[in-house]
Amino acid sequence: MSRENINDLFAFFAVAQERSFTRAAARLGVSQSSLSHTVRALETRMGVRLLTRTTRSVSPTDAGEQLILTVQPRLQEIEQELAAVSDLGDKPAGTIRITAIDHVIDSILWPRLAAVLEKYPDVRVEMSSEYRLVDVAAERFDIGVRHGDQVHKDMVAVRLTPDVRMTIVGSPRYFQTHREPLTVQDLARHNCISLRLAGSGGIYAWELQHEGRAIEARVSGQVTFNGAYQILNASLSGYGLAFLPEEMTQPHVDAGRLRRVMEDWCPSFPGLHAYYPSRRNSSRAMRLVIDAIRDQGQAALPCPTGDAHGRSM
Repeated sequence: MSRENINDLFAFFAVAQERSFTRAAARLGVSQSSLSHTVRALETRMGVRLLTRTTRSVSPTDAGEQLILTVQPRLQEIEQELAAVSDLGDKPAGTIRITAIDHVIDSILWPRLAAVLEKYPDVRVEMSSEYRLVDVAAERFDIGVRHGDQVHKDMVAVRLTPDVRMTIVGSPRYFQTHREPLTVQDLARHNCISLRLAGSGGIYAWELQHEGRAIEARVSGQVTFNGAYQILNASLSGYGLAFLPEEMTQPHVDAGRLRRVMEDWCPSFPGLHAYYPSRRNSSRAMRLVIDAIRDQGQAALPCPTGDAHGRSM
């Protein structure tokens, strides 16, 4: 196969994965028209249509699916082998793609990586904020970050934080006109700030726990966001109750800007873990990033938790 065909295959895989020429072009750093021309040229040379195009969506044909299943894994293996050869140079080099939610990127990943990136200028990190459970292998991420019980058992998992305590909080202004909730039934009478899940499009049910029993509280309120920082800011402004990790709310509780309620209903979730397929740990750049973000003293182990849950925060 010619080098031109290999490059065009990567373009096709990007469109098939994103289900959009626009998103794939942005990811690849090319124009939409150029990408469309590239894929059509590949289809012409192969003599088969690879994508079904409508005004609203793009999806692989049967031939396209066959390429994705059989050829894409082999090209990924070639990429990894080339990266391993490049790794024999004097300095670590390469791009590591990470998916995590926004406050994890800001509060954990970036502070731990900043000094490393300054020391190793040939190592590049691309961090994508995602409020959904990402299949890192299928979407060509090198590392995902989620709570330990959300990581599939076939992944290698590296602990980044201790267990994460959740909190329900509201501002003093909010409690001037609303009585403090004491039970999950009381939440139905409160303005609860909701999180819309990126994957399913549904509203996240607060995962509470009382006297050893897990409870999903289907809350509602005036405002809904798809990010934790927006939920925090709305609660600080007095618009309702928020369900957020303690690390986000505690500074505001200490300063008197927020008040914690229903503390005996708030669970602790397994700590945040970086996870990745075992084959992704081969490059020096990858090992450098993992060592920088891990909870010091914790080893990389196959994740023992099994099925992933739908939690986003």
